[in-house]
Amino acid sequence: MTTTTNTLTLDVPAGVPWIDFTREFDAPAAAVFEAHRDPAKVRQWLGPHGYEMDIDHWDFTTGGGYAYAHVTDHGTFGFRGVFHTVRQDEFALQTFEFDGAPDDVALEFLWFEDLADGRSRLRGRSIGRTVEGRDAMVASGMEKGMAEGYDRLDDLVRC
Repeated sequence: MTTTTNTLTLDVPAGVPWIDFTREFDAPAAAVFEAHRDPAKVRQWLGPHGYEMDIDHWDFTTGGGYAYAHVTDHGTFGFRGVFHTVRQDEFALQTFEFDGAPDDVALEFLWFEDLADGRSRLRGRSIGRTVEGRDAMVASGMEKGMAEGYDRLDDLVRC
């Protein structure tokens, strides 16, 4: 059960194809980074409540890649991408593609920031190909799924 008071902040500016987000955690940046690197940990937090996660491969290193699927009562939803740049405990740049929207790839930036006293902040920007594609992603329930996943991540890494 989640006991965090940290919340996801999502900024979806009109007329541009990106989304910015911020989420603080009750854990050091190194622990949050490790929970993004280790596929066994990723499986525990990524995605909305009630979704099972099958990871085909997960190589959170510069030049690595990933492919996974969320399995639900309503079907299987596949995702894949490439980790272009990964800097230990600091930064990741990746592509993100949903199998249900082929050829609509987002570029995603993640910054892992230490805040002292065992706390950290994750900042991100996801840049889509079009404003319409970005808006469809938001309308799909992305914010709820992200918030639920980050609540589980906070529970997983909490000091």
